[in-house]
Amino acid sequence: MEQPRRPPEYTLEVFADPTSIKDVVQGILHTIFFHRYFPSLRPSTIEVLDLTLPFVADPELQTLIDTRVYQLVRQLSSTTSPNSSVRGQIGVQFFERRRRKAGGLGWFTGGTKTEEEICWEIWRLEVTLATPKTETERTKVTKAMEMTLQKTALKIVAIANQNKDHIPPITTSEANPFPYQINLNPRIEGWTKTIGMY
Repeated sequence: MEQPRRPPEYTLEVFADPTSIKDVVQGILHTIFFHRYFPSLRPSTIEVLDLTLPFVADPELQTLIDTRVYQLVRQLSSTTSPNSSVRGQIGVQFFERRRRKAGGLGWFTGGTKTEEEICWEIWRLEVTLATPKTETERTKVTKAMEMTLQKTALKIVAIANQNKDHIPPITTSEANPFPYQINLNPRIEGWTKTIGMY
């Protein structure tokens, strides 16, 4: 039996304060989806910290992004840390659907064809929430946020433009040929996630 190939995984880091974290994380997630979401889109943009980022105006995707970002913000806000910064993660996985014939026990399963979802790409967004205590710290945090947001957006563009060979062919006429998941604090390592179990 063919071993599943490990999908490429890209790690991004962002830094934000409590007033900007929602916009920063949403902006990064929309930038990832802008480059990996294949239905036809009308180009849209959003402004985050004086940076113009792409925006995917799909209601279902927007709702999922908003829900996961809200969950992340709530988790980070409820965590206390003596060094005034806490971390969390959001993972994005893209899948392809493959038809497979149930084998081995054909008499037991009736030889039915099933679909399986195979992950072809993983993005991991590591988010650091900083809570500045003084005006000087606030100024430093704002500059760091702007710098990391810009670097992260450019990194997404570079990765998306350079790494295309692993993207599977579109073999369906569905509006979105590649299902996706957005997970809070994903445990992506391990064979169970790679082969789609659990």
